[in-house]
Amino acid sequence: MPCTRCAKQVSVFLENKPGRLTDVCRALGDAGVNIRAFCVAEASEFGILRLIVDKPDVAAETLAARGYAVTEHEVLAVQLQDRPGDLARALTALSGAGINVEYIYAFLTPKEQQAVVIFRVADAQVADTIARLEEAAFEVIPAERIYGM
Repeated sequence: MPCTRCAKQVSVFLENKPGRLTDVCRALGDAGVNIRAFCVAEASEFGILRLIVDKPDVAAETLAARGYAVTEHEVLAVQLQDRPGDLARALTALSGAGINVEYIYAFLTPKEQQAVVIFRVADAQVADTIARLEEAAFEVIPAERIYGM
């Protein structure tokens, strides 16, 4: 069952060669897809580009049509205060409930003093993750709002 509070993240498997990241970004731009946040996890020969974009379905279709290995994952976008200790407070709420964060990345919003952290947890733990974060007074941002930032 899909998560109604999750955002779609597009993940792309890339060879670690000059021009690969450029090609992905150019293809997305040509398709009218705006990148909101990204991170790259790399090894010596390949990398995984993780993207939050305004049109995840268009991004996935565009990149797959160009021959890239593309997957989509549900992630949680959580608003934090941009101040020391707030990320630790969110992580404490999760680790105290036995929730493992598979990976995490963040970006700052145009609104002063705010950060958005993208959390990936096991699918079975999404509902509990949302509950724990909200109990700790964090906002889980709806997908449509993330796509429009």
